[in-house]
Amino acid sequence: MSRTSVEPMAAATEHRPTSPTTGSGSDPAKNDNELKRGLSSRHLQMIAIGGAIGTGLFVASGGTISQAGPGGALVAYALVGLMVFLLMQSLGEMAAKIPVAGSFQTFATRFVSPSFGFAIGWNYWFNWAITVAAELVAAGIIMDFWFPSVPGWVWAGVFLLVLTGLNALSAKSFGESEFWLSLIKVAAVVLFLIAGVLMIFGILGDNSPGLSNWQNREDVFHGGWVSIISVFMIAGFSFQGTELVGVAAGEAKNPRREVPRAIRTVFWRIMLFYIGAIFIIGCLVPFTDPSLLASGEADVAASPFTLVFSRAGIAFAAALMNAVILTAILSAGNSGLYASTRMLYSMAHDGKAPKIFGRTNSRGVPIPALLATAAVGLFGFLSAIVGQGAAYAWLLNVSGLCGFIVWAGIAISHYRFRRGFLAQGNKTSDLPYRAALFPIGPLLAFAVLILVIAGQNYEAVLAGRGMEVLSSYIGLPIFLGLWLVHRLVTKSKVVPLLEMDLTAPQDVEDELASQR
Repeated sequence: MSRTSVEPMAAATEHRPTSPTTGSGSDPAKNDNELKRGLSSRHLQMIAIGGAIGTGLFVASGGTISQAGPGGALVAYALVGLMVFLLMQSLGEMAAKIPVAGSFQTFATRFVSPSFGFAIGWNYWFNWAITVAAELVAAGIIMDFWFPSVPGWVWAGVFLLVLTGLNALSAKSFGESEFWLSLIKVAAVVLFLIAGVLMIFGILGDNSPGLSNWQNREDVFHGGWVSIISVFMIAGFSFQGTELVGVAAGEAKNPRREVPRAIRTVFWRIMLFYIGAIFIIGCLVPFTDPSLLASGEADVAASPFTLVFSRAGIAFAAALMNAVILTAILSAGNSGLYASTRMLYSMAHDGKAPKIFGRTNSRGVPIPALLATAAVGLFGFLSAIVGQGAAYAWLLNVSGLCGFIVWAGIAISHYRFRRGFLAQGNKTSDLPYRAALFPIGPLLAFAVLILVIAGQNYEAVLAGRGMEVLSSYIGLPIFLGLWLVHRLVTKSKVVPLLEMDLTAPQDVEDELASQR
């Protein structure tokens, strides 16, 4: 593949900031404040696989079945899975061509406008920084299973120190810790799927219901389309984190080979893990089971995984799933701290955040950005003031919408990226990875996301519950405010197609040139 060589690019690239990544092809004199590509193929693969596996699957899936029936939950998760697959295609095309740690904000800045990139970047940082705090609160709730006499804020502090320490070592240490945390989650899901199939066929456990829970259409699709739409919103939160591979691309050793490979696993893991798990739960646990009604809380006893393992005769099912759910929570916190730190670092290099956050240590870790992000995790100590459950729910509601806004930004950025790429005289065959369903993919994903964003908590809107509406939608005015204020101050405009910067980090180009 040849680098873009269109004359309007000259003006655009003369003032382009140095790309915040490094490798063997970079100038050693400029390596002081740059990241290092330390994530291997297996790290990137497991980050991609583990990104969507968390409490949304292990705990909240039961609540979706009780609300919409097994068929309704299956339809909702399948539709969300399709949307995420389309988004990952879009992200993969951009991240393979331009693998930078800034990912979404870099793409939004280059392909839409600097103000849009500014808003996306800060929105994503806020999303994951707050999510880290929420996960710390959840960790305290889970630890209460074993240590009921220890206050939750103690565990929040312990885990915050552990996660910060892991991220402070190097990108490789983050990748290694995430690899093993994700491997535990994957093993638990695989074990669940195997046990579930054996129970359905009556090989394991007693009194297998077989497929009897799927015979009554009204039960299978309980509540009809209204319930499916409600579950669709919940399912969307479960899949947040799949975009992490786009951030990790900035520190991948061979991003143009490994990013596409990781992206391709998204669809199959969704089909196998989520769709398979929902089907098995629907077979083995009636949607009227009162235990499922509590699955919206971080209660390991109410986890449908716990219910199935218990009915399979596994005596220590609750303790097993408690450990797995704790692993999922720590994995989410670990990934969130990494992603938000890299986003803040990238924004500092692009002039969208204070320069101090663009500094790294000798191991290529942006310590100032890491410490600033970890400080937000101190909100986890809210659990000691307002109660664990209240803090957890509030933090999740505040941050949840931000993830959908970023996804919408990915769809918009990809649509304009492909148009600019072709307008500058390139061919789609020149792309390291090509989204097969363009332009339908990003356009359809964007349309669905607008519906998801608008319908976050329509029940609270209709009922006039002001505080619920505020916590559910507060992310939207924050994003629009950042976008508009930056635009008014900087007078930035939409980037013309012929002036888009389509160049990749120099180390990636040098590596590609060496392989020719």
